[in-house]
Amino acid sequence: MHGNRKDTLPDDTGLTGMRERIDALDEAILDLLNQRAEVSLEVGRHKAGSAEPIFKPRREKEVITRLQVLNPGPLPDRHLYSIYREIMSSSRRLQRPERVVYLGPEGTFSYFAGIEFMGHMAELTPKSNLGEVFRAVAEGGAELGIVPLENSLQGTVGQTVDLFMRYPVFVQAELYSRISHALLAAVPGLGHVTRVYSHSKALGQCGEWLEANLPEAPRLPMSSTAAAARLARDAGDGSAVVGHVRLAELFGLNVLAEHLEDLPDNWTRFLVIAPAPGQEKERDKSSILFTTPDRPGALGTVLEIFSRRGVNLSKLESRPSRGERWKYVFFADLECDLADPAFKPLTDELRDHCHTLRFLGSYPAGPHLENC
Repeated sequence: MHGNRKDTLPDDTGLTGMRERIDALDEAILDLLNQRAEVSLEVGRHKAGSAEPIFKPRREKEVITRLQVLNPGPLPDRHLYSIYREIMSSSRRLQRPERVVYLGPEGTFSYFAGIEFMGHMAELTPKSNLGEVFRAVAEGGAELGIVPLENSLQGTVGQTVDLFMRYPVFVQAELYSRISHALLAAVPGLGHVTRVYSHSKALGQCGEWLEANLPEAPRLPMSSTAAAARLARDAGDGSAVVGHVRLAELFGLNVLAEHLEDLPDNWTRFLVIAPAPGQEKERDKSSILFTTPDRPGALGTVLEIFSRRGVNLSKLESRPSRGERWKYVFFADLECDLADPAFKPLTDELRDHCHTLRFLGSYPAGPHLENC
């Protein structure tokens, strides 16, 4: 009456075989990962007692780029990057834990940028303001710091440039992270939202969406998106937060809407800072601080030096000099490895025509991380 059961049930013999192959491959991968971990431990023992940094951004970039070139697929390069980010994060932790400070609390865009760039094994420690991040790195409380430098829509974070003037720290690496906002809350839907909290910049970047979808809900600024998420969780009412979509997992909130930002091409550039310049070779970019003599054409002379020697300036920003009224300090990014001895004639000429010149470091051009 029901026919042959063998004809009605799916034949999972092939699926069982595929699972067995996956199990065998997982065992082989596990063995290779442990072999790699042994080598990382050997590297750590070799570096023991030295001041040589564990984080090598140029080397890590070379490793991933090489593997992406060799990758035949079907594994997407984006997945390969994520996998090896965590492998290298584990390797660094095995060699020697490095404390990394960032502008907290946990759940800020600086936090997620650090995770996406340095992996989940990085020892991330929040600081309450940017000054504390710089101070911890400069005074030995941390090996590395993650600081925002500029946003593609809102420009330079002036406080970061000002802090470079105060603290003797250096740029080790850079990264670019796409900024995308979601609406999160403890309530199940938009109809239950009565107010919206977030950092003022996040609220401003989503103004059109909020006006179109929640015109009656007041927008209330807070010190950070993470602090707003904590408030929304603790309140448990119609309080919603605009912030990183991963705040939902951190604070147990519902994702009510995604991609709220009025302009989608929104990126923030972060710098990784350290107490000493990086020692790796063949880097792509350099950053400097300089002042010019108080005479007509002084800045033009400096810019002409770069032009004549074929060095492109990708960023030039002026900031008021601390303690000197109407005097300015210039922050510049150069598309060259200024630490290379080949550029010594350039730096010598700059010193001859600048009032002051401070080298902030040379470093590899950073990745653009879509998922931060």
